[in-house]
Amino acid sequence: MKNNKRGFNRDIKKFWNFLWNDNSLLSWFLFLIIIFVFIKFIFFPTISLIFGTSLPIVIVESCSMHHGQEFESWWNENGNLYKEFDIEKNNFENFPLKNGFTKGDIFFVRGVDKEDVKIGDVIIFIDSQYNNPIIHRVVDLSPLQTKGDNNQGQIPFEKNIDGDRIIGKATQVKIPYIGWLKLIFFEPLRPESERGICH
Repeated sequence: MKNNKRGFNRDIKKFWNFLWNDNSLLSWFLFLIIIFVFIKFIFFPTISLIFGTSLPIVIVESCSMHHGQEFESWWNENGNLYKEFDIEKNNFENFPLKNGFTKGDIFFVRGVDKEDVKIGDVIIFIDSQYNNPIIHRVVDLSPLQTKGDNNQGQIPFEKNIDGDRIIGKATQVKIPYIGWLKLIFFEPLRPESERGICH
């Protein structure tokens, strides 16, 4: 029994040494498989449980929430779009993520019920037209409506959002631009008008 345990420990050490110290193609391939398995079956399920949502991390894939300038200038150009929803400048200044965010940013997402959503929150929901996750700001509660800060108006599917389409609320924890490590592979497949960084 002791010999079996010793042999097992020796095999584990050999394998570990192979993964970390061997520069062969096989060691790299096995390392990537182990990382993939860890992320898919341990990391994501764990943070999904912690944050209470099926999508605990999102990558911003468009420029719809990009401000591109300091708040005063942005509000002077866009404030009238929010006055339609009785949202004044002093309200917006107290909203989470009041300065927007940009393509490639990563957010942690916390699960939330429709009743706990407030005007100004940035939520992630599945759109009813294409079944894609959207990350936009809540502008009305009755019915629940959102708008991208950089959009000149609303998209029809964000004018009446069902509670069961809400994935969660964006936290204040933002990791800027790291999402580009994934987005760069999909950029050539996007329409030309949606490619590249936000301006």
